Amino acid sequence: MRKSLVLVLVILISLLISLLTGCTALSTPSSPPAPTPATDSTNDLAGIKSYLLTQIDQLQNSANALQRAADQYYALAEAAKFDYPTLWATEGEQVRTVLAEAKTAWVAASPLYEQMEGIVAGVPTLAEYDVILDAGASGAEDPASAVPFDLTLPDGRVPPNPGNLFGVTESTLWGTNPAYTIAGVQPDLDGNGAIDFGEALPDANVLKAGADALASYTAELAKAAAAWQPTEADAFTALVVMVPTMSEYFDSWKNSRFVSGDSSTQRDFVAISRLADIQGILGGLQIVYGEVKPLVATVDSSQASQIEQELVDLKSFVAGVYAEEQGGKHFTAEEADLLGAEAQNRATAVAGQVAQVAAQLDIPIE
Repeated sequence: MRKSLVLVLVILISLLISLLTGCTALSTPSSPPAPTPATDSTNDLAGIKSYLLTQIDQLQNSANALQRAADQYYALAEAAKFDYPTLWATEGEQVRTVLAEAKTAWVAASPLYEQMEGIVAGVPTLAEYDVILDAGASGAEDPASAVPFDLTLPDGRVPPNPGNLFGVTESTLWGTNPAYTIAGVQPDLDGNGAIDFGEALPDANVLKAGADALASYTAELAKAAAAWQPTEADAFTALVVMVPTMSEYFDSWKNSRFVSGDSSTQRDFVAISRLADIQGILGGLQIVYGEVKPLVATVDSSQASQIEQELVDLKSFVAGVYAEEQGGKHFTAEEADLLGAEAQNRATAVAGQVAQVAAQLDIPIE
């Protein structure tokens, strides 16, 4: 998601302030009596963990496939003594094959992560992995939200705080970061006689290091998730923090090549539209809400159903925009802003209701 942690905190604080100042107005004489505060021993949230572990297992498979392809590309480059013009001239077909495999693995891995990002990023004990894998900036771009690691390359170079690993590998494979790709070689990877967007030779050292790190940190996340026991605070925190981030997603979409075209300077989100990512994130959050809906119903059964439907409607709204994009419509920056505002309004309303219910249940938002 590569979101700003500061933005999330601002959103959370705003929601809590709104809750504290609006509780009186929201209460009515017909409201049901406040339920007994919930305890984790009486509510089974195993479905959230089961979903997360299943997603991570699939992600590991795709990350490992990317790592294998990166290793093969590195071996080809090493055999050519990292002379990339010679590599392309002598091993072009093998390079085409292995880079196509690497891109296929990346395109499989990224959506798998997005589908569980709402949980990983929204749960305090797991959130650091979101920074490492998908959300953290590079130290050069934003020191305050930079990833907490340096990337050690096989040739000994150590790019400091290079940015999240999905971003590093994507910009290396699709050639959007000049520092991670080879200048002076223009490979026609698809063989159509033209050099199209995304056709570049990656720096084999960067690709291998990025893929190795992605596989390694995914394995670490798997261990952390296996040890994690979901709590009601975790679930409600994930919903309150992660649902109302629509404006940032849409802003990223607006600045990407899917809206800005060739004028875009954004290095990531070039292979998959952010609209697809948003649907994946909301789908994971629907899993979370499904597990706590019975608890919400103890406060107000009609509100429990309303929140569920509003999440469905929000995802459907984004899906509709994505379908238009896939159908060939090119949205303008102004249209992206309007659509983002609509999505944000819907998301803020959902998160506000969830925060209100959490307060009535005496469940802390961490």
